[in-house]
Amino acid sequence: MHFSRLRPIGPPALALLIAAVGCSPADDSGSAAVPSPDAKVAKLCGKLHEVLPAKVNGESREDPEPASALTAGWGSAAIILRCGVVQPPKMIDPKVATGSDPDALAGGVDGVDWLMEKQDGGSYRFTTANRSAYVEVTVAQGQDTSSVLVDLAPAVKKAIPAGIAD
Repeated sequence: MHFSRLRPIGPPALALLIAAVGCSPADDSGSAAVPSPDAKVAKLCGKLHEVLPAKVNGESREDPEPASALTAGWGSAAIILRCGVVQPPKMIDPKVATGSDPDALAGGVDGVDWLMEKQDGGSYRFTTANRSAYVEVTVAQGQDTSSVLVDLAPAVKKAIPAGIAD
């Protein structure tokens, strides 16, 4: 993985990342595709599932269907988390590393590094970087993404060790 080559972004760029995703639509189906990680990553994801908060951005926990220790949700489908996803192709894209991709930015929030990708339809997907497993969070329109990432950071730091995912 080449994510470590991404240049760190400073407070102004991070503020832009958070502000840019403050309003973003997402699918409201209440379902999420369950990832298929190897046993090592599945174990880490199980630990994450145990320490996830009951509320994120003021939204109560409402896990998507099908029920799985690899997925979680808050506010129906307002915030969907999937653990054990594959590495996003944008993590190795030189445009992201140089900051020239308008649909993807890298940055950190409370000790967790994230890749932010703008999705078709305007939603945003965040995927952890520099962790032993990839955790993906999709945030719906109207959600304060800065609060979402701040609320999830302690659980991610506790359950998913820093390192490079296979």
